[in-house]
Amino acid sequence: MNHDHREGADTLRGADIRFRVDPGDVPPEKAARRLHLTLDRFNELLPNLLKRGFPPADPDTGMYSLEAIDEWRKLRDGLKSPLTGADHPPQPSQPTGKPMSMGERFAAKKRSRHG
Repeated sequence: MNHDHREGADTLRGADIRFRVDPGDVPPEKAARRLHLTLDRFNELLPNLLKRGFPPADPDTGMYSLEAIDEWRKLRDGLKSPLTGADHPPQPSQPTGKPMSMGERFAAKKRSRHG
């Protein structure tokens, strides 16, 4: 008996998928493209970007969060938040020269609004 029935993911075809899922995390090539850089140039600039608070890759997957990259760019450029319409303060620098993490910047921003 010849069964043409396959199990699992092999049974899915393009026509069977109803909803497109856009990735939240992307490989370095796409993180570079988000900044309009080649992968080589991205890798060259990455140490300085990280010093300036650029979100690092996930330690397990090696993938970059597009949302975190976009938020970093908005904070870096002092753009208004699309959710609140509030101006983002410029990224404060720490006296030690060590870049602030996204969490530290968020806490500083929250303190500046309530202080």
